[in-house]
This record gives sequence, structure tokens and C-alpha cells, in this order.
Amino acid sequence: MQKFFLYARKSTDVEDKQILSIEAQITELREFAKRENLEIVEEFIEKQTAKVPGRPIFNEMLNRIEKGEANGIVSWHPDRLARNSVDGGRIIYLLDCGQITSLKFPQFWFESTPQGKFMLNIAFGQSKYYVDSLSENTKRGLRQKVRRGEFPGPAPIGYINDSRTKTITVDRNKEKIIRKAFELYAEGNSRMEKIAHFLAQNNIKSRSGKLWHDDRVRRFLTNPFYYGHFRYAGEIHEGKHEPIIAKKLFDQVQEIMKQRGRPIKEEAIPKPFLDLMRCATCGMAITGEYKIKTQKNGNIHYYTYYRCTKKRKDIKCPEPCILQEELNTQISSLLQKVSLRKDWAEKMLNKLETEKNESAQSLAAFVQETRKKIAVIQIKLQRLLDGYLEQDIEREDYRMEKAKLMSEKKSLEEQTTRFEQKQNDWLEPMRSWIISASNMEKIARDGNLFAKKVAAKEVFGSNLLLKTKKARGSALPPWSALRADAAFQNWVRDTGIGPVLLAWEASVLPLY
Repeated sequence: MQKFFLYARKSTDVEDKQILSIEAQITELREFAKRENLEIVEEFIEKQTAKVPGRPIFNEMLNRIEKGEANGIVSWHPDRLARNSVDGGRIIYLLDCGQITSLKFPQFWFESTPQGKFMLNIAFGQSKYYVDSLSENTKRGLRQKVRRGEFPGPAPIGYINDSRTKTITVDRNKEKIIRKAFELYAEGNSRMEKIAHFLAQNNIKSRSGKLWHDDRVRRFLTNPFYYGHFRYAGEIHEGKHEPIIAKKLFDQVQEIMKQRGRPIKEEAIPKPFLDLMRCATCGMAITGEYKIKTQKNGNIHYYTYYRCTKKRKDIKCPEPCILQEELNTQISSLLQKVSLRKDWAEKMLNKLETEKNESAQSLAAFVQETRKKIAVIQIKLQRLLDGYLEQDIEREDYRMEKAKLMSEKKSLEEQTTRFEQKQNDWLEPMRSWIISASNMEKIARDGNLFAKKVAAKEVFGSNLLLKTKKARGSALPPWSALRADAAFQNWVRDTGIGPVLLAWEASVLPLY
């Protein structure tokens, strides 16, 4: 007598959305078995996709069939048994061996004959084709979504997946928290653990209610989604969603993270002013040390010192160490001396705008004149071709004259391109420098030590020295011109860009 296993399966995959629920399948199959007088020895229920091999309950059922506990299967449809070639092939093999003698489906006819096996094979193949095609269509849809600037996945913390509009919107309750977390880390004084504590204080924790681990905080701080881009399939794409932070803030965080690496211990925190200056006595690098002082009353104080590495063996360097706070004040003072007053910067930018307009007019006149010459050459080339076709000009003469005209035309085209590219090359660098110089005062006042280091590197290069607890150095051009306050003020008030050229390198502002 035949014995059957009843098998019902449903997964959460897209292709299974239209399939009956587990309860509905079992109800239908029980009624079907009763009508067909089938003996069901056991029911197997599985909630897992059949796209890939490895379903434990399905494999257990077939193993028990091989042991002879049953010789037939009742299921809703062949696609409930297999959607991949491995599982489908195993069922066909068991049919060939006679270990499965019958398969019963309410929605599919099957007999264990060559024709029946052929039709079953087709049904398995159709199921696999449907899954493969659906997967490809889904991937194509995701790629199209990415091209539209829409992130094809769950929104990160701080955003919400809007099911109505199918878009990602900012979570207004967490927006300020996310921005503040980035700002805290950008200050250069916070570790991953501190950011995790800050987020936890604002009810941003793991699903288990615990603090975020350092790795999750790192992924959070390196997620480009927060400034308007997103990462998909290993590439960065421009998103349509509203950014929470500015790209500049994100870059500051990445720079600090890059300098810190992957710190584990508190003592391993890099010091903001490392690699910025040298010892004035022995020329060695300046390093930093992190010190912890515990008082008798239990209070703990943290200090950061900078000192000479004293690695020269021929000199016993006497230079003392300096507190980070004191060094910060000195560097701030040096940066303030090369800062550009706002009213000066405004006058310089106005002058640049005038220069730009005059340059544009000159460029337009040059381009127009050159295009006229090129048009004349085009006419000559056409006339030359007409004369050659009419056999009024010898072939060799035609080739020589054509080569001459083509060469002249190419030279004019290159001159136009070169003039367009180089005419305003100095304007944008100059504008950028003016803006940087006018922002130097703000950088000096702010508490972002890493930003001060970047600014000091730009202004002084490798000229910063530390001697007897004093930071000193000569600014590089064009910053050195800002140290001559009186001459610079006269230039801004009375003239324009020209007079200051003698104080700067000629490569900074080419004369026109």
C-alpha cells in the first residue's frame, strides 16, 4: 500500500506572494488526500525559499523516503517541492529508482511514466526559470532605482522609509541627534565609545537595547548617505534624499578617522598637532604624549603634552614639553596674524569680479576673431576642393595647399582652446585663497584642533618650529604678504591686484 508524506512550503520571497498560506495549503491537501483515499503518514511544513538547495525539512523528508518510510508525496504544486535544479533532479532520480512511486498535486497531473517525468521536469524547469527571471527583473529594477538616485534598501538611522511615497525621508525626531554626533566627532576630542554613549542618551541603541559597538559607530560615521550620496554595489551614487549634514562636516570626520586609524586604547589616541612642527634646537620631530593624573580625592585629569622626540645621539636636546592647550593658543595667534579682514576680502573679491568680466570680454573678442579666420579657411578649402574636382588644379598642388590650410586651421583651433582654458586659470585659485584667508580668523577661534593643523600646514608648510615652549615660523607666499599689514592695507585702499605682485611669487598671480 502506498504511503504519502504531505509537504507544504511558503517563503517570504516575492515569487511566493500569490501562493496560498501554509494553513490554506494544509487544509486543501488534507481534503484532496481524503477524496483520493491517500494515506498520509506525516506532514512536513517548511517556511523557507526553494531557490537554492539546502532546505533541512525537505531533505529530511527525502532521506526518510530513501529509508522506505513512505513512497509518495502530496503537495500543492511541483514548485512547492523545488525551484532549483538540484532538488528537482533529486526527486526525478528517486522516481527513476522507484523509491518514489507517486506524486500527487491538486493543481498538476502526474504519473510515474516517461511522459509524466518529462512533464514534471518541465514544471521544475518552469519554476526555476520563473525564479531566475524574477531575480533578474528585480535586479534591473534596483539598478533603475539607483540611476534615479533612490536608495534600494532600508533607510539608515535618522531616516524613514515612507511606504506611501516609496521614498526615504528625514526622521525629524533624530535629525539633530545625527548631526550633533558628527559634530562631536569632528571636534577631534571624542572616541567611538563617546559617540555611542551620546547616541544611547538620545535613545539610539541596538535592537537589544545595548550601546553600539565601535564598528557600528564607524560604519555610521562613514556612511555617505548622510550628506546626500549612497553606497550601492561598491559604488557611490548621488541620491535624491535630503541630506542631514554638509559634505564639509563629513570630510572633517573622515580626516580625523583617517589620522586615528583604529584606536583601541585611550593612550593610542593621536594628537592633533603631530607632524606639524620640528624642534628648533635639534631639528627632530615633535611628538605627543597622553598623561592621566589621579588625585587623592579620586578626581581624574587628562593631559596632552608635546615634546621633542630627542632622537639625535650627538645632541642632548634641552627643550621642555608644552601642554596642548598652550600650544593651541600659540598656533591660534599665528593663524590670526595671517587672517584677512572681511572688508579687505570683500574689496579683493570685487576686484576679481571686475578682472573676470574684463577677461571674459577679451576672450569673447579673441574667439570671435579666430572663428572668422577659421571660417575664411573653410571657404578656401571648399574652393580648393571645387577647383580640384573641376580639374583646374593638379592633384599634387591640391594636396600641398590643402595640408597648408588644414594646418593653419588646426593651429587656430588649438589657440582658441588654449586661450579659453588658461585665460581665467589664476582667478579661481585667487578667489579660493581670499576666502580661505578670510576664514582663518574663525578657524583660529574655533576649538577644532585638526582644522587648525590643516590651516597651519597650508600657511607655514614645514617652517613651524618649537623652541622654549614657543611656536614660531615664517609663512609661505602668498600668506607672507598678509604679515605686511601696512603695505597690504594701502594696496587694498588705493590700487588693486598689481602692486602686491612684487611681494608674492610670480606664479601666484600672472600679469595681464
